[in-house]
Amino acid sequence: MAFTFSMKDTYRQSVEAASGGKQTVLYDNKGNPSIMNIVPRQTYKSLGISDNDKTHDAWKLDGREVPEIFIGTYLAYVHDGRAYSLPGQVPKVYTNHDQAINYCRAKGEGWHCMTNAEYAAIALWCKKNGFYPRGNNNYGSDHAYPHETCRPATVGSDGRTNLGITGSGPCSWTHDGTPSGIYGLNGDAWEWATGVRTVDGEVQILEDNNAALFTADLTDGSAQWKAILEDGTLVAPGTAGTIKVEPTAEGSGAIRYTKNVQFKTSGDQWPSAPFKSMAVEAGISKIPDIMKALALYRTDDTDHGEDRMWARNDGEKCFFRGGFWHSASYAGVFSLYGYDPRSASNSTLGFRPAYALL
Repeated sequence: MAFTFSMKDTYRQSVEAASGGKQTVLYDNKGNPSIMNIVPRQTYKSLGISDNDKTHDAWKLDGREVPEIFIGTYLAYVHDGRAYSLPGQVPKVYTNHDQAINYCRAKGEGWHCMTNAEYAAIALWCKKNGFYPRGNNNYGSDHAYPHETCRPATVGSDGRTNLGITGSGPCSWTHDGTPSGIYGLNGDAWEWATGVRTVDGEVQILEDNNAALFTADLTDGSAQWKAILEDGTLVAPGTAGTIKVEPTAEGSGAIRYTKNVQFKTSGDQWPSAPFKSMAVEAGISKIPDIMKALALYRTDDTDHGEDRMWARNDGEKCFFRGGFWHSASYAGVFSLYGYDPRSASNSTLGFRPAYALL
């Protein structure tokens, strides 16, 4: 037992030293390691949301603040029914919403599938610091920088790279442009972002970063889901005047936020909009800061890349973020995809483990 403990310390210390303290190694209930990025507490002001110094939601669990959260450096790799963040692996895809949650919770308390609040915090940090990570969004390379490539993890029938081996891209593919940043946030595979959904267009979230809690109820019928009023108040789903998403017109290919749904998606309709110019129906005078904090709406009118938001408003739709290996310019940290139910599972859809504990 003493030898095992010593080896854990040696590995953790070497990772922390090599990364200048930006990364560490966390062990799960089987004693197996994951490399994680340590992300210190941020505020609405430090992330460019508003002038408010309150703590961003990603660092709030059940109303209490935590000093740091831990984000998987790599897309999830699954072994023995548990998700791991390790370099040199084939990312786990063909994973639906609830499976992704269970693969992470199986590691023990504190472990969870990366939440939308956490993903949003990283995206906002990138924007605030003027660096948008590139990535595997064009069959093994970045669409705008084709000389930047990764090692193939999976290959399509046409012989082109699909998924990349975790951590095999250049430093420009990390969230901060350094070897110790978070890899794979642009392209490679879409990532489930838990704690946000729409139901018949109504935007619903779990309060704070409560989707990260081991006891969080993220099921379809959970009473923990809250809708959002124009002033940012969280209320019971179905309350009048909550913020919803809809096509801009019958059969339109564009979307907007509204308080009263007029148009529904059906059949083969796949409306979307550039994230930086997401429309707002005239009945909404102001999008609340909580929507900006969760990267469901832009923080200002400046650039958010070519990242795109896709949404339907028929039934329950869960969300994933980031894009995949063929998203090209539409991939990025603000890309948000809300077409599919929680049962969605395909070759382009993965997830990422994270850790937070009171």
